[in-house]
Amino acid sequence: MGERVLILGGTEEARALATALAASGRAEPVTALAGRTADPAPVAGTLRSGGFGGPDGLAEHLRAGRYAAVIDATHPFARQISAHAATAARAAGTPRLALVRPAWRPADSDRWIEVDDEDAAAAALAGLGLPEGAVVFLALGRQRVAAFATVPGLRFVLRTVDPVEPPWPGCRMLVGRGPFEPGAERALLARERVAVLVCRNSGGASGRAKLDAARALGLPAVMIRRPPPPEPPIAVDVEAAMTWLAERLGA
Repeated sequence: MGERVLILGGTEEARALATALAASGRAEPVTALAGRTADPAPVAGTLRSGGFGGPDGLAEHLRAGRYAAVIDATHPFARQISAHAATAARAAGTPRLALVRPAWRPADSDRWIEVDDEDAAAAALAGLGLPEGAVVFLALGRQRVAAFATVPGLRFVLRTVDPVEPPWPGCRMLVGRGPFEPGAERALLARERVAVLVCRNSGGASGRAKLDAARALGLPAVMIRRPPPPEPPIAVDVEAAMTWLAERLGA
């Protein structure tokens, strides 16, 4: 297994792709993580943690590592790293594919309020007419919640993978790592007396559980729309990504 494939990871699809690639024997998967999680989930092949120093640093890493391909399997909202990956791959002459899972679509009984960003989500909460002390579940990364600190009269629950200090006094912290089951999510929302859910349209099977739970409880969800997709080519699942890789790895 002389060739290597760089997977820009952090998602369930990145881990699944690394597992499939390692099992195939076509190339060695090297998964790069940003390093924000103290104890990341196990991944097949080699794990690299930390940034590259922008697109120039990533291009140099691709050249030095003689990678056969790079797969951008980062989060659908990771705009900057996806742009850097496209720029770096062009500069290094390395074939690149974006692996982007499909967005969620609302069911007929879902109560979604779709907005463009976190500031708009905070404004939407203020316009819902929620009672004083109502609880909002923020299904967002802790780097994305500053806009909610100034929403008056509400209490917030934020779940993170690693234990961290609350970002402001009115925010209660929970620790948990997915995937989560709809039944457990439903029990959590009921136990915390959640009145509304706020999340990004990340897509994926494991993250859907909170939306299923909100639907079952009749709760509204403030849904942040996706940014524009990365540059093509794009695969929507691991099988399509493996087909693309097979064409380039000659296997």
